[in-house]
Amino acid sequence: MEFLKRLENPGALQASRRTFLKAGLVTTIGMALPATSFARLITSTTSEKSLSLYNTHTGESRNNVVFWADGRYVPENLREINHLLRDHRTGDVQKIDPELFDLLHTVNQLLCASAPFHIISGYRSRATNSSLRQNSKGVAKRSFHTLGQAIDIRVPGCDIRNIREAALNLSRGGVGYYPESDFVHLDTGPVRSW
Repeated sequence: MEFLKRLENPGALQASRRTFLKAGLVTTIGMALPATSFARLITSTTSEKSLSLYNTHTGESRNNVVFWADGRYVPENLREINHLLRDHRTGDVQKIDPELFDLLHTVNQLLCASAPFHIISGYRSRATNSSLRQNSKGVAKRSFHTLGQAIDIRVPGCDIRNIREAALNLSRGGVGYYPESDFVHLDTGPVRSW
């Protein structure tokens, strides 16, 4: 019955057909390109990039912080995110690699997540990293966290396996999977996984 109504209104059928064809084109491109190229294609057409973040240790959150607009990073908003991702043990703030924000933005697009990223760990001072290493075998001596190039995350309502898979498909840095602690590690170092 609905189809017959659309036949009576050719404009509605045309719009529906256009939408169908666009969806088919995106799907075809997505299947033909490696995941990294497809993700870059998605984000290259974006005029703004934003993140929603919640720091699980401080309780601070920022929603839809635009960190990239009009073809450039937004310095004042980068500083705001850097502060949110500070070492909560010492209060030290470090400049975070903007490519890490690009990576998070792309992962978020692939997941179609509406909840903010929950930050388990962002920047870590060398003193904090050394202290954590004494209590855990899972903390690297030369951690990318100490360089502002790593983040440990989860997304409420999203299985961390999906976060891991999205990040692995991008091949844009390190991906660590910690199901027992319910988080995924992402960094902008060499491509590797564990």
